[in-house]
Amino acid sequence: MEKKTHIAVVPSPGFSHLVPIIEFSKRFIHLHPDFHVTCIIPTLGSPPTSSKAYLQSLPSNIHSIFLPPISEDAIPKDIYVGKKIQLTITNSLPSLLDELKSLTSKAPLAAIVADPFAFEVLDFAKELNTLSFMYFPASAMTLSFFLYIPKLDQQISGEFRDSTQLIQLPGCVPIHGSDLPDPVQDRSSQVYEELLERSRRLCLIDGILVNSFVEMEEGPIRALKEEAERGKFPLVYPVGPITQIGSNQNGSDSESECIRWLENQPPNSVLYVSFGSGGTLSQHQINELAFGLEMSEQKFLWVVRAPSNSTSAAYLGSSTNEDPLQFLPEGFLERTKEQGLVIPSWAPQIPILSHSSTAAFLSHCGWNSVLESIQHGVPLITWPLFAEQRMNSFMLTNVLKVGLRPKVNNDSIVERDEIAKVIKNLMEGEESKEIRRRVKDLRENAISAVKEDGSSTKTMAEVAQKWKSFSCSIYK
Repeated sequence: MEKKTHIAVVPSPGFSHLVPIIEFSKRFIHLHPDFHVTCIIPTLGSPPTSSKAYLQSLPSNIHSIFLPPISEDAIPKDIYVGKKIQLTITNSLPSLLDELKSLTSKAPLAAIVADPFAFEVLDFAKELNTLSFMYFPASAMTLSFFLYIPKLDQQISGEFRDSTQLIQLPGCVPIHGSDLPDPVQDRSSQVYEELLERSRRLCLIDGILVNSFVEMEEGPIRALKEEAERGKFPLVYPVGPITQIGSNQNGSDSESECIRWLENQPPNSVLYVSFGSGGTLSQHQINELAFGLEMSEQKFLWVVRAPSNSTSAAYLGSSTNEDPLQFLPEGFLERTKEQGLVIPSWAPQIPILSHSSTAAFLSHCGWNSVLESIQHGVPLITWPLFAEQRMNSFMLTNVLKVGLRPKVNNDSIVERDEIAKVIKNLMEGEESKEIRRRVKDLRENAISAVKEDGSSTKTMAEVAQKWKSFSCSIYK
């Protein structure tokens, strides 16, 4: 019997980081069953229930290992969420290396694949005589920015958000500095310095797998490949769209309630409102959104979380036991009971997006949500909160033109009148016809990319061949 080629994948802490790299592994194994994947998972505090439940349904040739958890007391409380993740990885490196050595003692490893926050683990690749790859679960445009940041650092003085010139990334439409990711908005910060350093080190790895597809991001993907050919960047492999195919990991009560309600709504009539697995709004913004939905007079299905002044409060799985519905304006649920359905904390996103009653998606623009919306041909209202979400919003509204973005006031609040106006424009305005046509075309491209002869399937085969050849060279 032919030996399976073995790779190790390392996500960073948090359910929303585990899912992308596991979904990549599942897709890869489905296409190339002669591989075996071991997923080594660092955690901050004990592993979340959602992660454990999700891992129970893995195929037999994907094996998962939780590392000893890093105590939450070991990580400063009031720091940027990305820094928390980074420190968790750094503190997990000794146990990560032990696991990797244990794996290589049994059989050669063809590659270590880490996500962007877990990049430090790739430093072990040379010591373990294996290839180093990153799985980048975001857009090619964001990857381009990530790789070019040292160059931009030299070209532009002062804060990017204050720059009068637009930021030009190769192959991309010029973007305003205020739409760049959070970690670069304060260039005097340690987070920014660490990002620069990470970007420089990234150029030394063997390859980057990006969760996008040529037909969606032709410009940035072509530019990244040209830079790789010149030897400036690692080889870039577009392997997307890769999203969570299973419908839920959270029990079926809210699923059946949502679907029952959608079944009773007219086709293409409902706005789905959700800020992902980690996004939260302030109390003031919850009030404005509630009144905006009500004033729009459009049907809605809203997933509500308890308020927080931190937009990423729920991101690492930290959640409050408070009932989110108590934070809605007085009388709102009663007044809108015929117009909408409000679900606390969680709803089954894929069944909702795939339902014929769903007409549009008001989203925080996390990349998973963006891809899922496109795969189902659902146009978006973009409401970015943190990380690279403003960049995704820019791409959706200014480049792909499959969404609308509400304006914020001077206090960074989207007001109720603006919310109602944008909802009406997307649900029934003239502009919406062209947007819907474009998103349907993009959906067809997304489906084609992962067919047997699709662009991303061919790229996946190229990666498999590279890993297999390397593995064979170790066996000799």
